[in-house]
Amino acid sequence: MHDIRDYYAGGKKLGFINVAFSARATGESAWLLLGLTGTGFAIGLQGLWIVLGELLGVGIAWFWMAKPFKRLTDQYDSVTIPDYLESRFRDKGHGLRLIAAGALLVFVPIYAGSQVFATGKAFNAFLDMNHYLGATIGFLVVLLYITKGGFIAVVWSDVFQGLLMVTGLVVLPVIGLLEIGGTSNILDTLGSGFSSHLSLTAGQGWTTLAIFQTLGFAAIGIGFLGSPQVFVRFISIRDEDQINKGAVVALTWTLLADTGAVMIGLVGRGLFTDADLGFDQDNILPYMSQALLLPFFAGVYIAMVLSAIMSTIDSLLVVASSSAVRDYWQKTRHPEIKDAALVKLSQQVTLILALISFAIGMGILLYDIENGVFWIIIFGWSGIAATFCPVVILSLCWSKLTALGAKCAMVAGFLSTILFKFAVPSLLLALGWQNGVTYLGALDVLLPAFLVSALVAVLVSVADNKGQALLQGIHEEVA
Repeated sequence: MHDIRDYYAGGKKLGFINVAFSARATGESAWLLLGLTGTGFAIGLQGLWIVLGELLGVGIAWFWMAKPFKRLTDQYDSVTIPDYLESRFRDKGHGLRLIAAGALLVFVPIYAGSQVFATGKAFNAFLDMNHYLGATIGFLVVLLYITKGGFIAVVWSDVFQGLLMVTGLVVLPVIGLLEIGGTSNILDTLGSGFSSHLSLTAGQGWTTLAIFQTLGFAAIGIGFLGSPQVFVRFISIRDEDQINKGAVVALTWTLLADTGAVMIGLVGRGLFTDADLGFDQDNILPYMSQALLLPFFAGVYIAMVLSAIMSTIDSLLVVASSSAVRDYWQKTRHPEIKDAALVKLSQQVTLILALISFAIGMGILLYDIENGVFWIIIFGWSGIAATFCPVVILSLCWSKLTALGAKCAMVAGFLSTILFKFAVPSLLLALGWQNGVTYLGALDVLLPAFLVSALVAVLVSVADNKGQALLQGIHEEVA
């Protein structure tokens, strides 16, 4: 580590294999290993809508957004996403940078804390270890390398973790199928007791509720269209020539790993009962690996789950640390400080944020230990995505987005995530619209919060005459 370009962006010299594996391992987390496998156990083939949404999100990000984004971030010499946004809109007052940094400092500890929560559940499911002890062990392992190695340590660990994850997710459902006697046997078993698991609409047809559920599942892929923990990988890649090759790797990984996760749950439903899992669907992968594999290979699956968790916690902490050190302390308060002088401060801030995330994870374990991993993690994912993705997308494809429009959109996305999660359902109940609560629950918060943010960006930008005048010079300079 020579300076914060190394600590936060790997010196912008990484190859496509590293970046593709790192982006995919970071984007998935315990949500994939415990959450999506558990979702496959709970709903079956309906979980494939999540796979489709992720494939679309990853494909659009790599094939459509990555090259212009890389080109602009190199032009602006950006190290972080707030760097890019401030340069893109010539926001000299630092308002856009501070909004972006503030949003990350709120949602990243929540997201990372949910991973700590998942660590505790994983150790408990695999080893019958106390949740709190398991979470502490997993947290200390991440802390050991993240505070010293920064982004490069994150990326290289992601490569190995991502390889382990995709291999394990492909192998286990095949072993499960062999155990049950092949595809025909699993179809017969599910058909007799869980026929809804063999339907893409849970056996209810294309009702309004089924449409909302499908949209909600597929919308999870929106988070790949500009979330900082994913897009900082495009900043770090060596050059544009690496992007198409990286796209192929990323899409192949997504197809294999995500489909494998759903299939583990589906095959597991045919092999095991809810009672076997302790009535906790998130336990399907731990239980299935222990039931079907020799202890050594079951141990590999413990490592795989922890890999998924670690690959996300470390990336999130680096992103949040960059917001505090680069975007607030250096760029806003002390622009005279040189990059090389900030490595030690970056390590210290990463440690502080890690401890905050650990405290949040312990809090979730204390007050909400029975809740599923899937939706707890999705809330943190949604908050980051709704805040950043509409602005990043529009900054690349709509020439009339102004700095004011971007600021208002980010605030709207941030607040909408919280309101749709906690306030809107209560309001709908108070108005007597129970169906509205049901539909919103099926849709979840990401898609409506994303749409609100995008709408605010467009409306404010169109009405911002001063901002539109300033855009003329910016676009001429970029061209």
